Amino acid sequence: MAGVAELETCFVETFALEPGTDPRSLRFQSILEWDSVGHMQLIAAIESIFDVMLETQEVLDMSSFDKAVEILKRHGADV
Repeated sequence: MAGVAELETCFVETFALEPGTDPRSLRFQSILEWDSVGHMQLIAAIESIFDVMLETQEVLDMSSFDKAVEILKRHGADV
């Protein structure tokens, strides 16, 4: 099952982060790539990797790496 490393990969690949950028430090709109379109790309990647279907409110609430962890834990992910 997917874990925290896979979640980090979702962030790194979705936002094409430079090496050394800590995805755990990111917040919604803290980088240009994490705009509304980037957010939906991140959601799609997370749903695919973790085999979950996020609720609308969860999509809206996912404003940081830590919040993503919290939401995925509710879905039974080992993050």
